[in-house]
Amino acid sequence: MTTKELPAKYLRLLAEKYPTLASVAERIICLESQLALPKGSEHFLSDLHGEYESFYHILNNSSGVIAEKVEYVFGEFMTESEKAEFCTLIYYPREKIEELHKKGLDTPEWYRETIAHLLEVAKLMTYKYPARKVKGFIQKDYADVLTELLYSRPEQDSAQARYVASTMAMIVQIDCGALFVEAFSNLIKRLACATIHIVGDFFDRGARPDAIIDNLIAYHDIDIQWGNHDVLWMGAGLGSRVAIAAVIRNSLRYNNTDVLERGYGISLRALTTFARRAYPDESPVKACEKAVNMIMLKLEGALIDRNPDFQMQSRHLLETIDYNSCYCRMNGRRYELESAYFPTIDPKDPYRLTEEENAIIDDLVTYFTESARLQQHLDFLYKKGSLYKTCNGNLLFHGCVPLEKDGSFAAVTMEGRTYHGRAYFDYCEQRTRRAYLQRREEDLDFLWFLWCGRLSPCSGREVKTFERSLLTDESTWKEPSDPYFKLIDRPEICSAILAEFGLKETGHIINGHVPVKVKKGESPIKAGGKAIVVDGGFAKAYHKKTGIAGYTLISNSRGLRLLAHSKVADVKAALAGNQDIESVSETIEIQSRRQTVGDTDEGRIMREEINDLHALLRAYQNGILT
Repeated sequence: MTTKELPAKYLRLLAEKYPTLASVAERIICLESQLALPKGSEHFLSDLHGEYESFYHILNNSSGVIAEKVEYVFGEFMTESEKAEFCTLIYYPREKIEELHKKGLDTPEWYRETIAHLLEVAKLMTYKYPARKVKGFIQKDYADVLTELLYSRPEQDSAQARYVASTMAMIVQIDCGALFVEAFSNLIKRLACATIHIVGDFFDRGARPDAIIDNLIAYHDIDIQWGNHDVLWMGAGLGSRVAIAAVIRNSLRYNNTDVLERGYGISLRALTTFARRAYPDESPVKACEKAVNMIMLKLEGALIDRNPDFQMQSRHLLETIDYNSCYCRMNGRRYELESAYFPTIDPKDPYRLTEEENAIIDDLVTYFTESARLQQHLDFLYKKGSLYKTCNGNLLFHGCVPLEKDGSFAAVTMEGRTYHGRAYFDYCEQRTRRAYLQRREEDLDFLWFLWCGRLSPCSGREVKTFERSLLTDESTWKEPSDPYFKLIDRPEICSAILAEFGLKETGHIINGHVPVKVKKGESPIKAGGKAIVVDGGFAKAYHKKTGIAGYTLISNSRGLRLLAHSKVADVKAALAGNQDIESVSETIEIQSRRQTVGDTDEGRIMREEINDLHALLRAYQNGILT
């Protein structure tokens, strides 16, 4: 880019940020040098489903990366038990020091030795980052001391060795060893992972999705691709009556009402009182589930009526019930019901809510929309989230790209216009954001559709809530899915999808949503590595189905590898016995050369800035600007 290609107005605006020739030159040098550094590590996880303790441990040990670095530095100098204890200290420094203090093991000598070991690991992990960025990663109160230690070279000079030894001694002498151990541990965890991508579904099944989000709100670099359970909660937080009913029904079904009551301060008292009267022979939880399930099915019926675009008329099922007997009719067949007891339904008008049901759902809308913590989390999901993301040649989304059986992109008509492929994703995201800004009923309805619609890119399957909750015949529970889930095994389909989103054939599709049944021989790696499904079943409810406890996909300067977590220790297990994550690593792709920042999307943006800065530099040098 030449100076003439940049408008004078833009040059003047750029000059406000860089007012001198020296400031421009310094910025160009800094950016150019960063392009040559190794690419930072990206971690991809999906379908966390509220499993806070497992996720918290994986976050702290950076999916096993920290243990690998400790092995690299101290493999020959520490025993296995010493390395395990040292890793636990990095993961949970405050808790581990408290444990050692009770045993009288946190001596001055231990602090000096431990800080020296932490310094060695931290030094190794700083090589991917420029010095000024590393200083920004350090807790402000300790930045000067830690920076001095990180860039010291005691092995090369005796004066440097004395300087480091003196610094260490003073830290311990003034009784600040614990503070610096924690500061170093936090720095190491920060250096271990440059970016986390959460490919959908914080919510459902597990008890504490709210705690997971609390941990990630302050995370240094994170993006989110909304999952179907996320958009359901987003709809509930925005006041959708049907989404609220579905959220409560799911929470009761999986016995995880903690997230409602403790997490977000949402009271179920009115629902519980009503349910006990309506279903006196059931346990309180089961009675509540039945009561809110009926409310949900009624609200769904009205929603489907007012949204023919969703093509979900087949889910109009309450009118198929013979309320005088114990069966319903679907597709010309008779199916037995679990119960013929429907105290809240008027057979002549099955989708009408009773006055008390209306009052209950209105009360719950108030709780959801006035929960300050839920609204904070909702803002976070919108700020950091999107329906899909293209990043460093990879395409990230939660569910599927709706396809026809022949592999062509399915045409979906919404609001009078027809969309397919990327255009459909863009439309869905725009409408999801419109729901947040305007909160109109039709857009809140759309969030419910994204949760369970067959044509939804977040779902891609026909969710059988009616059948699973009311029918005894389990053959009716099977949920027909979009052809995408079978066709993704074909390389040419993956290539077509990547091209649709403007990516090269060398890229990868990374998504979650469908748990990989490893124990049945399924592989998360599809189409020879073109597509990778990172749903390994974090939720304990899935462990028997998948045979593992989750996946982490890691992309670093050397390539792609997938970690299958066979066992994830929780905090108590880690502290009690220095137990760690047990993972099996599988290399998916090795780069022919080490990837640098210059090979990334960030590098492309930096090059654009460098070109602009060169134009400004020439303007200064030629006297066009002073």
